[in-house]
Amino acid sequence: MADPLIPPPRRSRARGLGAWRPRGVVAQYATGLAALLLIVGIGTLAYLYISYSRIIDARLHGERERTLPRVYARAFELRRGQSLTAAELVNRLNDLGYVQRPNAHEPGEFANAANAIVLTPRAGQWKGQAVRVRFPARAGRGVLAIEVPGGPTTDTLRLDAPLLTALMSSTGREKRRLVPLEAIPEHVKRAVLTTEDQGFYYHPGINPIRLVSAVFTNVFGEKEFAVGNSTITQQLARMFFLADEFNAELQAGTRGRTFGSYIRKAEEMLMSLVLERRASKDEILEMYLNDIYLGQRGSFAIHGVAEASRLFFGKDVANVSVAEAALIAGVIQNPSLRSPFANPKRSVERRNTVIDAMVREGIVSKDAGQKSRSEPLQVVARAVDNEAPYFVDMVAQQVAEAFPGVTSEAGQVDVYTTLDSNLQHQAIDAVRNGLGRVDQLLSRRKRNGRAQAALIAVDPRTGEILAMVGGRSYNQSQYNRAIVSRRQPGSVFKPFVYLAAFEEAEEDGRTDLTAAALTVDEPATITFDDQTWEPRNYDEYDGLITWRRALAMSRNLGTIHVGEQIGFDRVAAMWRKVGVGTPPRGFPSITLGVFELTPFEVAQAYTLFQNNGAVRPLKALERIDASGRKLTPKDLPLKQVAHPESAYLVTNMMRSVLNEGTGAGARAAGFALDAAGKSGTTNDLRDAWFVGFTPELLTVVWVGFDDNQPLGLSGTQAALPIWTEFMKGATAGRPNATFHVPDGISFAEIDRDTGKLALPGCPRTFNESFLVGTEPTEFCELHR
Repeated sequence: MADPLIPPPRRSRARGLGAWRPRGVVAQYATGLAALLLIVGIGTLAYLYISYSRIIDARLHGERERTLPRVYARAFELRRGQSLTAAELVNRLNDLGYVQRPNAHEPGEFANAANAIVLTPRAGQWKGQAVRVRFPARAGRGVLAIEVPGGPTTDTLRLDAPLLTALMSSTGREKRRLVPLEAIPEHVKRAVLTTEDQGFYYHPGINPIRLVSAVFTNVFGEKEFAVGNSTITQQLARMFFLADEFNAELQAGTRGRTFGSYIRKAEEMLMSLVLERRASKDEILEMYLNDIYLGQRGSFAIHGVAEASRLFFGKDVANVSVAEAALIAGVIQNPSLRSPFANPKRSVERRNTVIDAMVREGIVSKDAGQKSRSEPLQVVARAVDNEAPYFVDMVAQQVAEAFPGVTSEAGQVDVYTTLDSNLQHQAIDAVRNGLGRVDQLLSRRKRNGRAQAALIAVDPRTGEILAMVGGRSYNQSQYNRAIVSRRQPGSVFKPFVYLAAFEEAEEDGRTDLTAAALTVDEPATITFDDQTWEPRNYDEYDGLITWRRALAMSRNLGTIHVGEQIGFDRVAAMWRKVGVGTPPRGFPSITLGVFELTPFEVAQAYTLFQNNGAVRPLKALERIDASGRKLTPKDLPLKQVAHPESAYLVTNMMRSVLNEGTGAGARAAGFALDAAGKSGTTNDLRDAWFVGFTPELLTVVWVGFDDNQPLGLSGTQAALPIWTEFMKGATAGRPNATFHVPDGISFAEIDRDTGKLALPGCPRTFNESFLVGTEPTEFCELHR
């Protein structure tokens, strides 16, 4: 009998032992699984947080201390009489980073006044004191006066060294300027925040409301493109840490369309949360404004609002208007579609949308917004060229060769160069205007193609390169014709034929080799080394003419006969002593420059005429300041290749090129300073040259086609106008210096036609220079 106190066992409704479960086990399993997943999730997030924190901390540490190697021109100098307008001075002050204010009280500020600019220098003798620079009325050209505190005037005002650009150690095809947040105007910051992230200072790195809205729109909306929800912090995280994955999606066209892109988005959001806890809001905004991509300009990617201000408007970021700030902010969303260079109409439409948003947010008043909307778009077409990119490329290569690795060092690296920013602007304008005239001439002659040009200007006394233009437009071609393009110098070489002749007179005591000696300028057949050559003049023949006349009028046959008189090998030997370019052989054609040189090499060779017969190597690099060290490149010594007297005789002969010869167009155009020079035109009118110099400035200009097809224009037609415009602007306000006459030179009044001593009846005379002892002894018989 069963015990009535013990209840009978309960049977499961399902048959079999496996179907039996104790009460609550299922719930315990579910709870345990949820706890496990929670622990794994928390651990994963913790792991990712720690990993991302380390990555971000390392990057932020480097970013906070990041400095880009900066390239500077020489200190900017204002001169009374300098060829500048008030507007151009404002542009130069923007290059220096001066801020425009109603009243220029603080160092680094300037203000517009009636026919004047008032500025307070940051450096120099008048540092911290307001200086007034006066200009002619009605926007005239030329600095009338520089008035310093207390009322006196000064002839010169030395300011800071302008920043040309920042060098990129990893890639040279980016343009950016790192500026502190406090240097960026409030309206620029507000314009970006209004269009990109209005709640930036309030959210934790992601904006949940924008996120949900974007997800809903992307899932249920009918849009061609996904709607973005990224905050500024997310954009910065993407640019810094996920750039490779993001760019890969863009190239593949899978952005926002694959599972991987959603994983990347989740990473981006988590990184943003971490980033907000490792850096302040201001630090994040500063990094963003310095790094944001704002489109392309030529081969360069533009990064940061400071560089965009420079390349869009030619202004320091401190001086952009509300409309300009709104345009920059509007480009961020789609740089390729809304670039002011690629699509001005859409750029302005987006600008106006940003201005409207700024009005709604109360950042600008309704009236100010309306005024900003009506502001015309004015972008700088050649802003990249204004930063001397051909010159900077050359300097970057020289720095890498002379001081390997210095631009990659931690700390600030500042590269100081010899470039004169004002002369560089003059050179850019002269080349642009000159090529415009060449285009017109070619169009009238129904010639296809666009000619190129190169200009290099140097101080011949020091070899310092003051200006360099390597082509029509750096945006279109980065090929630097000033230092790479090798072309026949043509008649530009002729002065060295006469130099070789005067050297023989010096060394062998010959008295028949003078500037007043006669040479035959008429058609001839030259036989040499069992070969014949029948050279021709460009236009006419003069028969018996003096050496001076032959050089001034660039007579080929007259110069060939001078070379024949002293020996072609001697001419080749002289050029080998000069030591630039490939040494040519002593053939008759050497007298007409039938070999190849670059404009750089021509400029270096011509320095001997201002240095008493010594060649001065050219230099572009002044010094490098790197982490407290001063690195100075080694200066190459002068190379004496000719006697001072010989160099002066040729220089004096080249003065006639400008005064009465092939370069006389410079005088007709208003260039009045004492100068010497030589035009150059190669066979078939293929290349056009002009080289000219004062005692203080030497400039070489070349014009031609890249494919080496004939230009069809002479050096006088194509190159001389560029040289003249540049030299007029570059030397404006300079005193008229004269060429040094060395000991061993004498002068005698000669008849210009016969080269003999002049008589009272000679109608045309000239005070010719001679080596002492080589003066003519016979009087002119033609006009007796």
